[in-house]
Amino acid sequence: MGKILLLAATLLAATVAWADKSPVYTGLLSNTGAGGYDVVAYFEQRQAVPGSSDFTVEYQGATWRFSSAEHQARFAANPEHFAPAYGGYCAWAVSQGYLAKGDPEYWTIVDDRLYLNFSQDIQDRWLKDTEGFIQQADRHWPGVLE
Repeated sequence: MGKILLLAATLLAATVAWADKSPVYTGLLSNTGAGGYDVVAYFEQRQAVPGSSDFTVEYQGATWRFSSAEHQARFAANPEHFAPAYGGYCAWAVSQGYLAKGDPEYWTIVDDRLYLNFSQDIQDRWLKDTEGFIQQADRHWPGVLE
């Protein structure tokens, strides 16, 4: 039994290490970008809207979900515009030189670009110097994936 637990822990650690290097944050148990939320809705409706498995697009190794066929088509036509910056990892964390999950409930759009943050506390920090943090994150991205 101990060997099985050790093997399971080793496999989990390898999965976590691999998942952290993905260009899109999808979490451990899912392969959905932006936590399955409709990234077009942030721009169109200015709110976090869960996507549906009925409307999906594969992009950068992740499945992106949408709340409508219209949003699905808009993303498919220009995924670089709608996909969150830094692959949906927490933008503030990337600005600090590391990776953390981006939570689709904590988001901002700056200069027509979507950014996700880890939590409300982190988003509050992010909002204090968004432009400065974007400059820092841009310097770290994509090297922070290595």
